[in-house]
Amino acid sequence: MKKLIFVIAFLVIGLISEAQINDHALGVRLGGGNYFGGELSYQKALGSSNRIELDFGFSGKKDYSRLAVIGIYQWHWNLSQGLNWYAGPGGSVGLYSDKGNNGYLNIALGGQVGIEYNFNDNGVPLLLSLDVRPMWDFLGDNPGLGWGVALGIRYTWN
Repeated sequence: MKKLIFVIAFLVIGLISEAQINDHALGVRLGGGNYFGGELSYQKALGSSNRIELDFGFSGKKDYSRLAVIGIYQWHWNLSQGLNWYAGPGGSVGLYSDKGNNGYLNIALGGQVGIEYNFNDNGVPLLLSLDVRPMWDFLGDNPGLGWGVALGIRYTWN
């Protein structure tokens, strides 16, 4: 019973604790699912515990390429000083092409869950994150669930 009370208390404290969110963060998000790629990433605080993330992504291989614009709304919770976790819904619009010159428009809905460390608490304007972004693709040559893990490195300012 004591363990259950401890777990519930830890979760409640985590949910009501607000993470320190930087007004602005700009950088890259590297990773992906089936194909390694990158995203130019911008984050803008909307309040003391939420923000919006806008990304411009690109990836591909020898016979395949992708460009996408992604938007995610995020809620933040503090785990300890500088360490936060976040989650939220979002969507993307993408253009895909293959070697056969077949082009596809893609629309996807999903979300993002991740953990980040804010080095601003140590006087360094840097934010490192690791997240997963599952998205359900509705159009294109391969509709269905897709996801990937990515590392984010962003410069922050207020």
